[in-house]
Amino acid sequence: MELVEKFPWIFTAMLIFLALLIVACLIRAIIGPTIADRLVAVNMMGTMVMVIISILAVVMQEGYLVDICLIYAMISFIAVVVLTKVYTGVYLERRSKVGKNADAGQKEMEKKGERRHADS
Repeated sequence: MELVEKFPWIFTAMLIFLALLIVACLIRAIIGPTIADRLVAVNMMGTMVMVIISILAVVMQEGYLVDICLIYAMISFIAVVVLTKVYTGVYLERRSKVGKNADAGQKEMEKKGERRHADS
């Protein structure tokens, strides 16, 4: 705890820096061009929140914050796994629809080609 007493400004600077990084991740989560970018940004925000809670546990010398950090880590992990499963399901559904539409378009083109040959 000597470090906290000697250099309290270091911990404050780390907290401010992490807050700025969380804002940057939030922006990426909002404007991310793909859902994968959004998932990674949300996961990064969760990790940075855990680091902030850990820093606060050291500065405030409160042991219960470490327990909160561990619970938050478990919840964050489960949330990212669920979001990834949902994203994978949506992606596979879209892919199957696009595949069906492409097959229907190909058959239509073949029918038009057969009609042209029959007309000639």
